[in-house]
Amino acid sequence: MNATVGLPVPANLALPDDCSVTEAGPHFGAHPAWFRERQQAAWVRFEKLPMPVRTDENWRFADLKALDLGPFRTAPALGDDECAALLARSTGLAETAGRMVFANDRLVERQFHGESLRAKGVLWLTLEHAITEQRELIERHFLSEGATLGSRKFAALHESQVRSGTFLYVPRGVEIALPIESFHWLGGEGTSVFPHTLIIADEHSKVTFVDHFQSAGDEAGLACGVNDIAVGIGARVTYVAVQQWSRQTLAFHLNNTTVARDASALALALNLGGRMVRGESLSHLRGPGGRSDMLSISAAEGAQLFDQRTLQIHEAPNTASDLLYKNSLNDTARTIFTGLIRVDPGAHKTDAYQKVRNLLLSDEAEANSAPGLEIEADDVRCTHGATSGQVDIEELFYLLSRGIPLREAQQLVVFGFLNEVLDRLPDDALRGMLRARLHSKLG
Repeated sequence: MNATVGLPVPANLALPDDCSVTEAGPHFGAHPAWFRERQQAAWVRFEKLPMPVRTDENWRFADLKALDLGPFRTAPALGDDECAALLARSTGLAETAGRMVFANDRLVERQFHGESLRAKGVLWLTLEHAITEQRELIERHFLSEGATLGSRKFAALHESQVRSGTFLYVPRGVEIALPIESFHWLGGEGTSVFPHTLIIADEHSKVTFVDHFQSAGDEAGLACGVNDIAVGIGARVTYVAVQQWSRQTLAFHLNNTTVARDASALALALNLGGRMVRGESLSHLRGPGGRSDMLSISAAEGAQLFDQRTLQIHEAPNTASDLLYKNSLNDTARTIFTGLIRVDPGAHKTDAYQKVRNLLLSDEAEANSAPGLEIEADDVRCTHGATSGQVDIEELFYLLSRGIPLREAQQLVVFGFLNEVLDRLPDDALRGMLRARLHSKLG
């Protein structure tokens, strides 16, 4: 498989024979020299790392033919009218503490509704500003854990090409009452974006962050995004990703979360769009009393493929993790889940759960689920399981007997099945927004 992409290489990097700079040209001149060197090294890794093959366990069941990167190029800047139109479409929560809107990896709008938060030391910056102004934090947390679930090559591509994104630092003891939002738009045929979100929550802080990933039109595109979340001692972080790429988009969403002592992280992914979407999520529980809730809803239809790989790593005793993934599949859609709970030596009294449930709405839909355990400590409680089934006929009959049309009855059953995951969110407004997005997809 051809691994060459039509993307610009880092400045001053010798070009391989089968690679060329596109019309957009290299775009790393704005970053400091130390970061440009890092990107150059990442490009070298990307070129050297092989594409996935069928014998790779991390790509079991995957559609490797969909991984052709050749047609994609760096996304050009959009015009003022196009950006204004995307701003008007960037609708999320009614009240936020701040938001950023990006179009093709370029900042279009930044709002921060909290002078008091700024006075307390909250940093809400674009990634490129953080690279310049917060080098120590960037070097410590930016892609610090690596991709271990199969997408090292695509993580290297992201690092070599990342242009912008969001950086949030919440100082010790600061609680941000309202959520913060970020919108990432992809526009243009055959273009690519590399959104990055870096959240650092210091000791005993609290924040909710919502990322929106959307396509401007129906064109084919490539999205290769990463989010790094560092949760300090006693901190609380809620992170939500709403993915609504076009049906022609190939997307990678790679997550690394580290949870310190007595801290908690809750992450929810809502998968609605995309042609093939690969999600990898790692949660490192590194301090006693740490907790990680890993949630996902995927509403797949047509020929969509949602491929999700997870790893819950219990590195310290008295930690807890709870994974709940729910998928609804219609037409010829496919979902893949491979997850592992790993309990390291000495991580006694671990409490870990992993549950995947698939609702098949069509005889042609296919769900592949492979949860697993790897336990190297005593006195733990770990359970895992996966189920697949069709719509309950009795539930459907009950709704039909109340005069509800068949299609609406099916939608109600599906929504009720998926809604269990949304109920795990602590914020009413956030739940309402996500329910509206899910209703729009199912309807």
